[in-house]
Amino acid sequence: MKKRILFAILGLLIVIAALAVVKTLQIRAMIEHGKKAVPPTDTVTTAVARAESWETSLSAVGSLTAVQGVTVSAELPAKVVEIAFEPGGKVNRGDLLVRQDTSVEEAQLPGAEAQVKLTESVLARDAEMLAEKIISQADYDAAVAGHEQAMAQVSTLRATIAKKSVRAPFAGRLGLRQVNLGQILREGDPIVTLQSLDPIYVNFALPQQELYRLRAGLPVRVTSDGLPGIAIDGRITTVSPLVDADTRNVQLQATVANPEEKLRPGMFVNASVGLPARIKVVAIPATSVLYAPYGDSVFLVVDDKAGKGGKVLRQQFVRLGEKRGDFVAVTAGLKEGETVVSTGVFKLRNGQSAMVDNRLAPEFRLAPTPKNN
Repeated sequence: MKKRILFAILGLLIVIAALAVVKTLQIRAMIEHGKKAVPPTDTVTTAVARAESWETSLSAVGSLTAVQGVTVSAELPAKVVEIAFEPGGKVNRGDLLVRQDTSVEEAQLPGAEAQVKLTESVLARDAEMLAEKIISQADYDAAVAGHEQAMAQVSTLRATIAKKSVRAPFAGRLGLRQVNLGQILREGDPIVTLQSLDPIYVNFALPQQELYRLRAGLPVRVTSDGLPGIAIDGRITTVSPLVDADTRNVQLQATVANPEEKLRPGMFVNASVGLPARIKVVAIPATSVLYAPYGDSVFLVVDDKAGKGGKVLRQQFVRLGEKRGDFVAVTAGLKEGETVVSTGVFKLRNGQSAMVDNRLAPEFRLAPTPKNN
């Protein structure tokens, strides 16, 4: 009985040993095959890292405000008898917007003008009588005062009539109508908003550390999410002499042309101030970079010196700088003139053989203008 058990155990050990030997041989064969395996050749597009001189700029978020903007209001209380504008339309300076009831003043004006004529005649007679010393100087002075009071009354009535004809104080575009025909307006009641849209102001702020580089006349480029693909150029017109004590920012104001009135007061925009100094960078297409948490890298196309010739890919870690358009600046890890893979880097591996074909390579620009499909 004991011999059978020993033979069974011995047989089991022999089977286990045989399986271990077989698996060891299989693993060794797989390792040797892996060492000899060569990644398949991949077709890639390339770009050459080139040295460029980029203008330096400062960016900030700003808001738009009209060069001139006002809510046109009634100066005197009266009833609206005529509305002479269309909401949203353009007006020139002096155009009639609203006419108020002036019937009372117009009724009083002829009497006031008649009083002027009367006092004028009295004044002329008193002047002759004063010369002949028929009346005293005091009587003549009273006649002069009466004539001036009559003229002042006429001027007051005419000014009142003029103020009840509300006119545009400057050229611009009107907003929503806030009055109705027959409405009794009180002093200060709003009638319509009026905004001058061309040119338009851009207000933004930059840190106080940049104050020494800022001055009036520097170029400003304005972009907005509301106007995709459109950049509008202007210039700084005002640098505030004060620094905000809470934020330590300096306020700036730029003026930009707005002939098509695409920019409107109240919009937020991105303002980029161009500085005179330029920086030298090594630029590559942004699509050449393989972004990863442990570090950004690119694939260089180099000669295969260890193999049968041709080209191979070498992964190179880089440090990136500013991005502009389709390009990104490389501050470390890459030299001018080196060739990098420009597209499809996420599918490549270090040491992989490559074949360059740039027939379908995209065109990279500093100021791309993508078209709608």
